[in-house]
Amino acid sequence: MATIDEIIKARKEKIKYMESFGEEAYPIKTNRTHTIKQTLSNFDNLLEQEISLVGRIRTLRIHGGLSFIDIQDEGGTFQAVFMKDNLGEKTYNFFKETFDIGDFVELKGTLFITKKGEKTLKVSHFKMLAKSIRPLPEKWHGLKDVEERYRKRYLDLIFSDEIKENFIKRSQIITSIRSFLNENGFIEVETPTLQTQYGGARAKPFKTHLNAYNLDVFLRISPELYLKRLLVGGFEKVFEIGKCFRNEGVDKSHNPDFTMLEFYVAYMDYIELMKFTEKLFERIISDVFKIKTIQIGEHMVDFKGPWERIEFPALLEKYTDIKYDEINEEGLLKKAKELGVVIPKGADKANIADEIYKKYCRPNIINPTFVIHYPKEFQPLAKGFKNQDRLANFQLLIAGVEIVNAFSEQNDPIEQERILKDQEKLFEEGFEEAQRSDDEFIEALEYGMPPAAGFGMGLDRLTMLLTNSNVLREIILFPIMKPKE
Repeated sequence: MATIDEIIKARKEKIKYMESFGEEAYPIKTNRTHTIKQTLSNFDNLLEQEISLVGRIRTLRIHGGLSFIDIQDEGGTFQAVFMKDNLGEKTYNFFKETFDIGDFVELKGTLFITKKGEKTLKVSHFKMLAKSIRPLPEKWHGLKDVEERYRKRYLDLIFSDEIKENFIKRSQIITSIRSFLNENGFIEVETPTLQTQYGGARAKPFKTHLNAYNLDVFLRISPELYLKRLLVGGFEKVFEIGKCFRNEGVDKSHNPDFTMLEFYVAYMDYIELMKFTEKLFERIISDVFKIKTIQIGEHMVDFKGPWERIEFPALLEKYTDIKYDEINEEGLLKKAKELGVVIPKGADKANIADEIYKKYCRPNIINPTFVIHYPKEFQPLAKGFKNQDRLANFQLLIAGVEIVNAFSEQNDPIEQERILKDQEKLFEEGFEEAQRSDDEFIEALEYGMPPAAGFGMGLDRLTMLLTNSNVLREIILFPIMKPKE
């Protein structure tokens, strides 16, 4: 059996052989009259007509003076036959000597049905479009090194229709979201990816340096603070779909760079936003999946609304017996240690409770559920109820995964400044995920921001769930990978 190096050498020789006959291995021009999908759907009307198909050779079966191949384009696979009696011995031998599985080809001919009832193209003319030098692997699925699929996603897409379909669904999900927001009066905007001060979420950033200004800058962890500036400027409904970056761990539901949807609506509160969220999901499920019950992991998840609403303290007590309002920070930290929960350095009471909740409460939520009214310290940019340690907020959980984080926005500049200064103290004490203070954002609030509700959703996580994929990297085309040693 030939080695990879021997195969590559042989295929390069085939290119030289083609060129000696005046044939190009990588021509500029292509003449396709029909896609495979069009051919299959309109086959009866095209019978015995001359058409041109293009695609990659997926199988090649040579039987003396008769050779069959299957070619594949984006829409499907189609059989073609090469006949020595039809093409002539010299042309037929040229095909056998130069064409391989993996090559992209153009085939001209007429359609017919074989005696076995197979729809087939009888080739009268053929042309190489792109010669593959490296052979496609004989075995791909079932790889022991699953990460190799992510490193060479192009091969994953060639060999797996299911993987390709997941990425098609991802595109359809984003298209559905855009259409829904546009129809509801939103405008799509772009805000800075490089920021002099990161903010809008609890996360550790990536830091880099802008040489032109001799300035340290950060890759954004969220577009939130800039989108709110647009509310100050007079826009009432804005959204952004874009990349965010967080210098944190990689696991089933986290990736260092990910795609986020954020939108903000003036004169709306978190209660109205929950109803709007149900409508958004109803639209996505209807557009892309056509059904309201979807398999996610071991569960059939029912997306039919209205969805359950449960308060954070009640959920915490239900699964851990912890009464949040009756325990102090020291006692909660002790309880966390008893439960085996790792708490980040410098975390305050609300964030200690959140870590416990993530381990003991969140995995139990299967059907879409709004968890509402978190402790005030949990979301420094959210508006809280007066005289209550509660936020006007919600998180949407589906199959144990946080999908949406949303709240009524804090628009009191005095209160916001106080909260951010408290967060800055937490950061100085070692809590790396604390929200940083941003004087320019406070200044913008001082000009006046209308009451508003804001919404953030990770589109990678959403797609992972709705396509029943195992991990986030399954639905990110090219996830960053640790280099091989």
